[in-house]
Amino acid sequence: MATSFRTHTCGELGAGEVGARVTLAGWVHRRRDHGHLTFFDLRDRYGITQVMTSADAEPAAHATAQDVRNEWVVQVEGVVRHRPDGTVNPELGTGEIEVAVDGLTVLNPAKVPPFYINEEQPGLDEALRLKYRYLDLRRPAMQTRLILRARLASALRRALEDEGFVDVETPTLIRSTPEGARDFVVPSRLQAGHFYALPQSPQQLKQLLMVAGYDRYYQLARCYRDEDQRVDRQAEFTQLDIEMSYVGEADVMATVERVAIRVSGETLPNRPILETPFPRFTFEEAMGRFGSDKPDIRFGMELVDLSSALDGVDFRVFADPIAAGGAVFAIRAPGCADYSRRQLDELTDLARRHGAGGLAHLAIEPDGSLRGPAAKFLGEAEERIRDATAAEPGDLLLMVADADRRTAAESLGMLRLEMGDRLGMRDSRALAYVWVHRFPMFTWDPEGERWDATHNPFSAPVPDEVERMESDPGSVHAQQYDLALNGWEVGGGSVRIHRRDLLEKAFSLMGHSLEGMRDQFGALLDALEYGAPPHGGIAIGLDRWAALFADVENIREVMAFPKTQSGSDLMMGAPSTISPEQLRELHLQVVPPERD
Repeated sequence: MATSFRTHTCGELGAGEVGARVTLAGWVHRRRDHGHLTFFDLRDRYGITQVMTSADAEPAAHATAQDVRNEWVVQVEGVVRHRPDGTVNPELGTGEIEVAVDGLTVLNPAKVPPFYINEEQPGLDEALRLKYRYLDLRRPAMQTRLILRARLASALRRALEDEGFVDVETPTLIRSTPEGARDFVVPSRLQAGHFYALPQSPQQLKQLLMVAGYDRYYQLARCYRDEDQRVDRQAEFTQLDIEMSYVGEADVMATVERVAIRVSGETLPNRPILETPFPRFTFEEAMGRFGSDKPDIRFGMELVDLSSALDGVDFRVFADPIAAGGAVFAIRAPGCADYSRRQLDELTDLARRHGAGGLAHLAIEPDGSLRGPAAKFLGEAEERIRDATAAEPGDLLLMVADADRRTAAESLGMLRLEMGDRLGMRDSRALAYVWVHRFPMFTWDPEGERWDATHNPFSAPVPDEVERMESDPGSVHAQQYDLALNGWEVGGGSVRIHRRDLLEKAFSLMGHSLEGMRDQFGALLDALEYGAPPHGGIAIGLDRWAALFADVENIREVMAFPKTQSGSDLMMGAPSTISPEQLRELHLQVVPPERD
């Protein structure tokens, strides 16, 4: 990595270079002054090398070193030598050597940074980090994450191109279409009163590429959604976009699985994949067993439906939801029978925050009997409950009852994750991929009095359920599939509708008029009449995938320049106002929001 400023980087010198004359350049990571000797660690993104100056051997270089401070950019020249006995640092790749400096040049001094660069600073305000993001990105921890993300992207490109995929770039100025979130819009200067939209995804464009005959397309696509920010969402993000021709659901899943296995092994060779082939669950099975459509399968503690076991129990908390067509779900928390009232109240509050009306609990006594507020109502159901849950003495059963089965399952599913963390059951090293497929194709919107697509309106129904699309839309399942990893959804896709008549039928169920369809989706509808092959694909969030690989909970930790929770760029000061001249050129006028 030699340039006019350096012969080596700060991460490549070792015992093999002892005696060599070298030139290094980088930031001063940490400085230690011992009077006639000054040591400092020199850092670049490749690593750290210890250098030293001596007042006796090289007084000029040593005099310059007296002024040097952390984060100054310097260049040093000198000879590589072994570190003295007892001073080797096994934590560094360069820990066997140091550079005895005979020439030191200050390339650029630095102000004192607003936070530490050379060490972690617990509780550091994220707003400060984002305002000085160029300094935050200089920190070794952030550089490690960004480089990991780059390795992931490179591995994806290699794997996909070996699978025959072609990288095609699609435009970022397109027509506004409804895809679930609000569009970011861009006014046209040349066509007054008209607007482009930034793509929420290249969905229609990648389907048009299948009609165009490209067979296997991919892109690391920039996407934009004007929606509220969360730890796993940003206004602009990158997704791995894939589309394939002449495929069914199983073909797409098998291809993506091969790519994910290869990419995981190349990017994180020391983190094992928990299970291959990846487990596959239908949507109903995932909800019933884990209370989630993105289940974390790194631990057991699966949900158990106790509705049958509680048949005939005269306890309204259980009986009323069951009679209304709902369910009572339970999880078994091993060894937690001695939980205190405070601990149980915490779990009850958590269940309520996630939609449950309350939380019932039963502790298994040493003799196998059940203890808890509901125990006196159970009678013969006690044995059925123990058998259904495989409960043993010392265990704690946590139960949620609700007239809506999904509410009961989801709230208990969140409690399952909490108990998994409390009991240390989630292996942070394991990569637990799982497929969830066969989602309901439509969900009923009571406010709009129409059916909405569960995922996107282009998803194809399961072939033998097509005939029920008009007579019973709520019973139809789509050829949709999500890829989840360690409890996060990392991607979702589907086999697409490739016939115009069927797509128009789906749009009609969702309340679109014929004129509206042609206005918003005309290019795709027309293209389906020109020999569109069966096709399907998937979009995987690169930011989420990188965050999971980096073992961080916020995708901002693996993005170079993310926005805040409110969508602001604190470093560049965006969004901002624009000048009156710009507004005139765009034929726009800003109308202040009304105030109460």
